[in-house]
Amino acid sequence: MSSTTNPSAQHTSTIGAIGAPSRRNTELALLVFAVVIPVFAYANVGLAIDGSVPSGLLAYGLGIGLLAGVGHLVMRKFAAYADPLLLPLATLLNGLGLVVIWRLDQSERLQNLAERQYGVFTPSAPNQLLYSAVGLALFVAVLVFLKDHRILQRYTYISMMGALVLLLLPLVPGVGADVFGAKIWISVAGFSIQPGEFAKIIIAIFFSGYLMVKRDALALASRRFMGLYLPRGRDLGPIITIWAVSLLILIFENDLGTSLLFFGMFVIMLYVATERTSWIVIGLVMSAAGAVGVASFASHVQARVDAWLDPFGCYQTSGACEQIGQSIMSFGSGGVVGTGLGQGNSDLIGFAANSDFVFSTFGEELGLAGVMAMFLLYGLIIERGVRTALAARDPFGKLFAIGLSGAFALQVFVVAGGVMGLIPLTGMTMPFLAAGGSSVIANWALIGILLRISDTARRPAPAPASNPDAEMTQVVRP
Repeated sequence: MSSTTNPSAQHTSTIGAIGAPSRRNTELALLVFAVVIPVFAYANVGLAIDGSVPSGLLAYGLGIGLLAGVGHLVMRKFAAYADPLLLPLATLLNGLGLVVIWRLDQSERLQNLAERQYGVFTPSAPNQLLYSAVGLALFVAVLVFLKDHRILQRYTYISMMGALVLLLLPLVPGVGADVFGAKIWISVAGFSIQPGEFAKIIIAIFFSGYLMVKRDALALASRRFMGLYLPRGRDLGPIITIWAVSLLILIFENDLGTSLLFFGMFVIMLYVATERTSWIVIGLVMSAAGAVGVASFASHVQARVDAWLDPFGCYQTSGACEQIGQSIMSFGSGGVVGTGLGQGNSDLIGFAANSDFVFSTFGEELGLAGVMAMFLLYGLIIERGVRTALAARDPFGKLFAIGLSGAFALQVFVVAGGVMGLIPLTGMTMPFLAAGGSSVIANWALIGILLRISDTARRPAPAPASNPDAEMTQVVRP
């Protein structure tokens, strides 16, 4: 009879003591590049416009650096095991967006246009920096107060009601505002807010909780048709309901972007929950049918469809055609490497050059190479979101992460596709790049939630308490 220690117990204790790498130092190194690149771009714009370094370069560098530093410190404290790429990617996109918005603020054309329309020109870059700070504050609040994303599952149906309220607010007289035909804004204390940007996050909570419970029933098939397993007729209720709501948004608010975003997000999450390709096909058919049907009688939507089909055919008579025509020419004049920051003419787009059409400036001044680099940055955010969904240990977290990533991907697609002429213009804004407080604040919150899910998924389980008796176990050999 001999006495031996238990090596497996010692190995488990060692793993628990060491833990998984947090990779916060990797994040810090990437954040340095995410701050330095926009600072150099800011200096480049100033040198291109008037041959001198901008006087606000130091303030801009300190501002974006402070935002990145605060975000990193909060990550170290409250989400130490979260994905190391999401924060640097969001910071880089936000910083480059600020640079291009400031570049458009220097345009005499846009200054004169604003003075003619509103009587005064107000630069957008300072406000956008303020909105970015508010967005980062919400990002911090999410990480500090949302200890576990699974808590949100308790509010599945409350979130549905909250999302509907946000979507209906622009239709309330005295609260909603009609801006160039689209009723997607509300006015609060002198500020314009686009509630649909926040509704996409809240409604993702409802979709995740609902599909987690109903996914087994929705995955059942009734018959096979052309290689697809079709769902049962009584299981079509949820997708028909969401389709009807999206059509109502399109009809009453003239908001093609939000309509596509919500319905597309639900179809993506439905496919992930059930693994049935038939839901994708059904969703595409319903989207096409709804868009064609509404475009036949909604003048605002019809004008955008006409501008998409032939932007130069109605160039002289329609503002929508002129904008998309100028946008297409901006991408064309950019060529492969672009004209250089500050040296393009995308300000000819006029209204919404720094919001809906900000990506056109990137296309002209950075060229095809710059556009592909921007798509790569967006693709990395989406990929890390999908990776977070795969790593999540609970079905609610998986669906929630894939829903947020899908919504982000759809927004990038509909905006870029609209300004490039691939699809009709939707009126949404490019995440982190475009001027607008609602968009940048909501997207910082989205990144914060993805990081919280990622931290929960990657955080190592606590090591079991050591048992001295187990280490002194007597092993009896025959």
